[in-house]
Amino acid sequence: MLWVVLLLVAWGAAAVSCIRLCLATAGAAHPPQDAVRAPASPELNLYETAFLAGGPQRVADLALVSMHLRRRLLLARTGWATVVDPEGRDEVERTVIRAIGPEGQSRIAPIRAAAAATDAVRSLADRLVAAGLAVPHGTRTGLESAVRAVRATAVLVVVLAAVALLMPGQEAGFTGPVAAWFGLPLVLTLGCLAIAQVENRPHGRWASPSGQRWLDSLPAPVSGAERDLLAAVAVGGVAALEDPDLRAALLSGVRPRD
Repeated sequence: MLWVVLLLVAWGAAAVSCIRLCLATAGAAHPPQDAVRAPASPELNLYETAFLAGGPQRVADLALVSMHLRRRLLLARTGWATVVDPEGRDEVERTVIRAIGPEGQSRIAPIRAAAAATDAVRSLADRLVAAGLAVPHGTRTGLESAVRAVRATAVLVVVLAAVALLMPGQEAGFTGPVAAWFGLPLVLTLGCLAIAQVENRPHGRWASPSGQRWLDSLPAPVSGAERDLLAAVAVGGVAALEDPDLRAALLSGVRPRD
């Protein structure tokens, strides 16, 4: 019977993808003990905090907001950035200025992308990984790939079940048992996704469990002070901004992710 072959394919795909996700989840939650780790600093700067909370793009957003607040950059609601002071205080800010170009004006989206990909941000990420506070790039991408594979498998199981049920020449009473058999690998894949989500809750996409605990220990910023506003952006992203024009400028041309 052809439906049995389809069922075996569904079970095989479900088993392989779920095992891969379980291994990736275990690797993200428990990094190798023999990894070289530098002592974690009790105090991280705002760029490091931003990376743990939201990754490279959060670092770029923090630099843009900082430069805007200090009148070195003008961020317009229309999504354009204009250089006011061409001297950056650090390498991330200098990358922002270089990304804007010699004309002194550019759209914010490509500036953010360029700043997020700078060597300074990559070095920052490497330091946090070495300190055990950030998830290594390979682990993070492996976990994301494994999650996508399980989701695709769940769709495949549904498709194979539909093909099996719609095949001509089936006997009476065939639908119920076949649906039940195909339901098992579907439950397996959906359950595996749910378990992986629970297992990954102690840490985010970028922060390791230790890094997430550090983020959770941060005091709530006090409204009003500039540094507290920058700290709120580092932890909460663009959504933490109270200025609607500044928030609209940074969200112009991008999908909000944080």
